Amino acid sequence: MPSGTKPSTMQSDGARSSRMRSWPMRCLLCLSLLCMAVAAQAQTRAWIDRDNIAVGETTTLNIETDDMTADAPDYSALERDFDISGSTSSRQVDVDNGRTRARVLYAVALQPKREGTLTVPALRVGARNTQPLSLTVVAARATRAGGPVFIEASADDPAPYVQQSVGYTVRLYYETPLISGQLDQPAPDGATLQRVGKDLQYTDQVQGKRYTVVERRYLLIPERSGPLSVPGAQFRGRGVGGFFDDMFGDGERDLSASGASTRLQVRAVPANAPQPWLPLRGLTLRYLSTPQRLRNGEAATVVVEARADGASAAQLPELQISAADGAQVFPDPVQSDDRLDRGRPQATLTRKFSLVPARTGALRVAGPRIVWWDTRAGIERIASLPDLNLQVAAGAPGTQAPANTASPLSVLTGGGDDGTQVAGGASQVRPWAFATVLFAMLWLLTLGWALHRRGAFVPTRARAKARPGAAAARPAVPSSAAPRAGMRDLKHALDTGDLGSVAEVLCAMAQPVAADLDALRMRLDDPAQRQAVAQLQHARWGGGEAAAARAAVRAAFAAGPRWKAAAATAPSVLPPLYPS
Repeated sequence: MPSGTKPSTMQSDGARSSRMRSWPMRCLLCLSLLCMAVAAQAQTRAWIDRDNIAVGETTTLNIETDDMTADAPDYSALERDFDISGSTSSRQVDVDNGRTRARVLYAVALQPKREGTLTVPALRVGARNTQPLSLTVVAARATRAGGPVFIEASADDPAPYVQQSVGYTVRLYYETPLISGQLDQPAPDGATLQRVGKDLQYTDQVQGKRYTVVERRYLLIPERSGPLSVPGAQFRGRGVGGFFDDMFGDGERDLSASGASTRLQVRAVPANAPQPWLPLRGLTLRYLSTPQRLRNGEAATVVVEARADGASAAQLPELQISAADGAQVFPDPVQSDDRLDRGRPQATLTRKFSLVPARTGALRVAGPRIVWWDTRAGIERIASLPDLNLQVAAGAPGTQAPANTASPLSVLTGGGDDGTQVAGGASQVRPWAFATVLFAMLWLLTLGWALHRRGAFVPTRARAKARPGAAAARPAVPSSAAPRAGMRDLKHALDTGDLGSVAEVLCAMAQPVAADLDALRMRLDDPAQRQAVAQLQHARWGGGEAAAARAAVRAAFAAGPRWKAAAATAPSVLPPLYPS
């Protein structure tokens, strides 16, 4: 054995031993890095169920995290401005598209110690901090009533306009714990009342007593001008009894309460108001995304957002942008979100548009524009976004602009490197597409050969007995006929729906579907039906009588709509393909 062999072997054994000793350390290091990565990806958020309360009331602070190794939050930082009570926690496991997500929800009741704008400070949960939250605290409410249970109601605007969305809030106060109960709110005459959201529960101090409060919210929309009376809510239930109820009864007692009616003075639509009528407290528009570059024949994305104060998403017009002849615009469905803020409806609309230029050079895209009525100032306002002035560069080789008759599905087939959709072209074809087409052609050829063979073996006598012209006598059924509304849909809308539902059904009865009531009226042949549609439109936006409009539509369309005759087509200069 050479002299240098043994030292080399000893050195190799020592290195191997060192690597074996360091292997557990490496595993521990990897596990530590993995835990740090999991903790870094943990999502933690905080929110309060009400951000505007009165002194003596409580609001619930909710903290949600998917860091299952985190300890409960330390609430000591809240004790400076709040009294803390009712701390709870719960674990939830959700399964979405085969992926399991576990999370922990912490909740605690906060009662402010003073008025003003208070800050809920950031709290540490595991390796993350929650974001600070703002809470507005007003003076204590001047109540009011007493007893073991009572009801209060309020509207966010005592003098709304016709078709204005009004937030209506009902609060049930009860002093003793409830065993069962039911809270009912009758609908007023001359307005629609729709319950929104989930009930909130908190505590409040009334005349030195602590009450539990259940807050229920509604959306009230007046349909005509003049005084409007909203009936008071009714409560019937059973609660825990007092000392004598425990001794001489079953420990329970009946509870009931009736709320006072709320009176509103509904204002008519002003004579100088814009049409369509859109009463709001505020409206803002903004671009969420605009294209950084454009290429001929390739799709780019424009995203627009609208935020409305004092309306639901269903009352807002659709967001639209338009381009000149040098581009096509394909809108996606509108994404909407409705919520209540301080008892007042708030709506957010988001819409994405795919913009496909048809030629190079300068391109101007007209931004959205919405005319609305400021209910606080009593004036007309316009919310708009500036036009987009863009430059379109030449497209990639093999890409060309789609024809005007192309649909969005046939245009948007690929994706560009800048995140925008790319128009399909010859360069987009894949080998599997050729295989699919080839297989379909072979299948059709096989089917045709089989049918031909089947016809060749039909007896001659059977062919002679076949009734001539049977196939021609069978009426042709168009395969692409679009569905349309019928008289049953119109009757259902007149009986159970609002005026907007009636208008939608009337427009859907046309073929093709009418864009609005103005277009529908131009296509009707019966003067009485045109007058009924005009009366319906006036009742929706002009402050007319809703009941009279329903009756007029029901009477005029009792026998179905009468459409104007289609214009005769000019005779063809070419001879018929199959002359008779």
